[in-house]
Amino acid sequence: MLFPEIIYGPIRSRRLGRSLGVNLMPVDAKLCTFDCVYCECGWNTAVPHPVLPTAAQVRQALEDKLISLSGPMADGKCPNGNCLDVITFSGNGEPTLHPDFLTIIRDTCALRDRYCPTAKVSVLSNSTQLGRPDVVEALRLCDNRILKLDSAIDETMRLIDRPVNKALTVSQVEAWLRLFDGDFTLQTCFLRGTHDGHVIDNTTAEERAAYYRLVDRLRPQQLMLYVIDRVTPCPTLCKLSAEEMADIARPLREKGYNVIVTA
Repeated sequence: MLFPEIIYGPIRSRRLGRSLGVNLMPVDAKLCTFDCVYCECGWNTAVPHPVLPTAAQVRQALEDKLISLSGPMADGKCPNGNCLDVITFSGNGEPTLHPDFLTIIRDTCALRDRYCPTAKVSVLSNSTQLGRPDVVEALRLCDNRILKLDSAIDETMRLIDRPVNKALTVSQVEAWLRLFDGDFTLQTCFLRGTHDGHVIDNTTAEERAAYYRLVDRLRPQQLMLYVIDRVTPCPTLCKLSAEEMADIARPLREKGYNVIVTA
């Protein structure tokens, strides 16, 4: 499932509420530093010269959409009562890959303040671009930094997320996440299944223990644990039950973490 435009929605997000989506990747291809086995956008697309929207195009498209939803502010309220819960950067791949990501986030915050100041600006990111200072600066401007890590064990992370950079390690991502001093949401998809002859399972006792230790080191302000919800490019994956997810979340909640489970 690809998003055929820069701005899409609003849609009802399981985790974020009434969400207006922003796609900074090509409208006809998936472009990402991961090639996750569960990604609703499918596998990465080989595009020799991918075309990304310019920062000016993103700003204009977003402003046009916000005007159509709510109109200019009047007495601090949206005239049509259609204000959003969130403006969410996601789309057809990793949004922080855009070379003008910082400019786009600055523009988005300004437009949000003008047209729908109660909305949050959120970014769903796979954390792989946190080595770029401009990306870190941009994420600090956002209300919600939702940063992914699907396993605390290198082998499992590589089986699930299939990073383009084969040398990527969990410890490297962890070091980048520490830049936010816990002021972020850690997002993790729990699943099991097989792919290319390999067993994939980040729910085992070993996986859970490593994940809990990682959470204790990072101490994120929120944990967002979820399961497969849509058709996946790998058909041999299993969706966990609500009971299993509650069991995974229980030790974290007992330690006082703010845990959101979507099952």
